[in-house]
Amino acid sequence: MKNILFVCTGNICRSPMAEALFRHRIGKDTDWEVVSAGTFAGVGSPASTNAISALRELNIDLRLHQSQPLTAELVEGVDLIVTMTEQHRQYILDFFPDVGKKVCLIKSFGTSRVPADLSDPYGESIDIYRKTRDEIGRALTDLVLYIRTRNS
Repeated sequence: MKNILFVCTGNICRSPMAEALFRHRIGKDTDWEVVSAGTFAGVGSPASTNAISALRELNIDLRLHQSQPLTAELVEGVDLIVTMTEQHRQYILDFFPDVGKKVCLIKSFGTSRVPADLSDPYGESIDIYRKTRDEIGRALTDLVLYIRTRNS
């Protein structure tokens, strides 16, 4: 499992933060491919200002991010699709029913394995973005453990 796709709605807040945090967590010397997209994303929009600021606090640069819509090529070319909400997961299953086994909620990897949505911080304060960033970070700890366990 070396190709991961993070999905949210507009690909300017949650999924780019998850992508960048995951890249930061796994380091640069890796053969992992990590991308993000949005179910209703435009092409080439930057990450939201507060997403950029929240990650800058962790010395992660999100300024070069450009949004992209979810496509069949992206969905079919990855090993794991990680969504921010059940609605995103269902959207993917509705349009790409053959990929059902590789679509998971970001919060479904913890020890309790109780899937829950990750709230959208769009338009909210920097404090809400920090909370979302930290929630993503906690979920990624469980995701990395899950991936390493499956790959070994």
